[in-house]
Parts: sequence; structure tokens; C-alpha cells
Amino acid sequence: MVGKFFHKRLVNPIISLLKQGISPEKIAMGVAGGIVLGIFPVLGSTTILSGLAAVIFQLNLPAMQLVNYMVYPLHLALLIPFFHLGDLLFRAEPLPLTAQELIGLLQSDLWGTIRSLWDTTMRAIVAWLLVSAPFFLALYAGLIHLLKRVKIPRWGAVN
Repeated sequence: MVGKFFHKRLVNPIISLLKQGISPEKIAMGVAGGIVLGIFPVLGSTTILSGLAAVIFQLNLPAMQLVNYMVYPLHLALLIPFFHLGDLLFRAEPLPLTAQELIGLLQSDLWGTIRSLWDTTMRAIVAWLLVSAPFFLALYAGLIHLLKRVKIPRWGAVN
């Protein structure tokens, strides 16, 4: 009885989650989505965004989160460029801020830094929106091409 309950409540949902989104199209969408959402220019938001996208579009959640975590260094590297692009788009005064200075500010006063960078972050989100759609489409097209060339027997036949 306990074994059945354990299997029904824990094992079956995990197996279902791992099997979800394993067609070439879904894998390509999950990887491309994980990368694009993984560089969203708001610290601490990418895991939630990737998780929501995986659930909404029925993509492989573990794979998408793994990709999201793998691009974390890229996420950090692109924060300042997205800030600058947003400032450029809105003709705002650019922040004279380096990555090291940003990390120092976040470590010393997280909420104060968030408040002071609010406008800059909103502009960076707009810049990300402009960049992310074509970037996603290019990644998706390239991954579809690659995955369809790879001979994997019977996509979706995982038992």
C-alpha cells in the first residue's frame, strides 16, 4: 500500500516529467527557451521564468532548467551590456557601472541596489525583448536542423 502510494505520488510524476517534451521540436524549443530566458536581465528571475515556460508550453522541465543554469555565467556577462543597450534605446544617461561594481553593490545593499537600478533594469528588459525573439528563432532553427540530422531511434519511446 505504501509502495503504491509512493509510486503514484512521486515516481510516476517524475517519470512523466522526464518524458515530457522529448520530440526534436520540443527539445529544440526547450533548449532555445532555456538559453533565451536564462539571459533575462533580472537577477533571480530566470529559474521561475524557465519553469513557467516549460509548464505552459509542455517542455521538458529538467532539461530546460539545466540549460538555464548552464547559461548563468552568460546571464551575468550580459547584464551590463543589456543595461547599456536599454540606456541607448531610451537615450538615458548610461550608468558608469562595471560588473564588479554591480556585484559589490548587490552584496552590500541588495534592496537599495534594486531600487536604484529599477529604471535601468526596465530599459534592459525592453532591450532583451528586442534581442530575444530573433535570437530564440535562430537558436530554435539551428537546433531543429541539428536534431533532425541526428539519428535517434523512435523519439519519445523512453520507457
